[in-house]
Amino acid sequence: MAIAVIGAILSIQYEEVGEYKLVPQEMPVHYNGDRFAGSSSCIPCHKNIYQTHVESSHYNSSTIVNGQTLKNHFDKWSNQLELTDVEVEVARDEQTYVQNTYSKTTGGLIDKSNLDVVIGSGVKGQSYLTFKGDSLFQLQASYFRLIDSWINSPGFPNHKYSRPVTDNCIKCHVTFAKNKNFIGNTNVYERESFMYGIDCERCHGPLKKHVDFRSGNLTNSTGDVVIKIDTLSRQLKMDICVQCHSGLRAIQVKDNPFSFVTGERLDKYAKNYNFGRPEAELDVHGNQYGLLKSSKCYKNSATMSCTTCHDPHQNQRGNEEHFNSKCIECHSTPENLHTTSNFNSRDNCISCHMPLFPSQTMKVKLGDTNDETSVNIRTHLIGVYIDSILQNKKNEGSKS
Repeated sequence: MAIAVIGAILSIQYEEVGEYKLVPQEMPVHYNGDRFAGSSSCIPCHKNIYQTHVESSHYNSSTIVNGQTLKNHFDKWSNQLELTDVEVEVARDEQTYVQNTYSKTTGGLIDKSNLDVVIGSGVKGQSYLTFKGDSLFQLQASYFRLIDSWINSPGFPNHKYSRPVTDNCIKCHVTFAKNKNFIGNTNVYERESFMYGIDCERCHGPLKKHVDFRSGNLTNSTGDVVIKIDTLSRQLKMDICVQCHSGLRAIQVKDNPFSFVTGERLDKYAKNYNFGRPEAELDVHGNQYGLLKSSKCYKNSATMSCTTCHDPHQNQRGNEEHFNSKCIECHSTPENLHTTSNFNSRDNCISCHMPLFPSQTMKVKLGDTNDETSVNIRTHLIGVYIDSILQNKKNEGSKS
């Protein structure tokens, strides 16, 4: 029965797209020598966890482009993005999707690229990657869901219809990819090695031996090799999330960004660019770890970690009741709860103490202009932002 269930899911999840599949037929081998098993191999024993995880933003952080994975609307045959000297068109081309770049001066076609990989779950938007042979590039047009329109890809220079994607970029959107250069500073990959999305094995490590042991196919082992995350120290637990939620990291020369596996110290492989600069200003985008560590909640707790509030196996985005309940677990005494009429004591912890701030690094250009608009991100520097809260309430009162 288990084999039949896996086969049914594989036929849907791993549908063939052109020459390549979403997950390779033969799973890749990690740099530490262990082979991956594929997240679908977890289904027989962890079906409920798998079913909720596939709905999460992590799992959907990247996938193959097709009509189901694209969040933008193709009600019209094509969509245009007007820039200074070029016009970028994203269109359906029979069974594929393409980005065409035209010169505004001559009207001629400068570049035509397939949309091969979609990056982003679509909560705020999606960007697209294309393969040119074995070389991976980001495309200029992105879909921005907040305005339901096409934009210049975040941080993308004008007139560069594609730019190389290296491991430092792709590592936070896929479970594994093998760069042709071990250090990972090129955009040339073994295409068949890509494991799209952040799935089970990005956090639990390559699981072929674990699956073989549990299925009785591994007879030369004295026990299960899987690492139990709950038994790790707080820092080792945090390091799993820190890979992608601590801002830019300087990779050590000897290792690849994908070399790290759960149970190791991440600092062995990479240092945060703000390492040794405790006063460095941390942006709300991408450095949730640094902001959380600066919070009194974290400093006053011996056990608080990312998973204290976040269950990586579920999509909890927008679940205010859940996150507020986490605050109340530690702040449930009467003196810690608001009693004034200005506050709802139990229903508004996150919006007040972890408000949205405009990111200084996550900015988008909305059309043919040099002006950039910051994307609002919820800060993980938990604190008292009383002045701005009271001022907002005062402004609301004066309008009524």
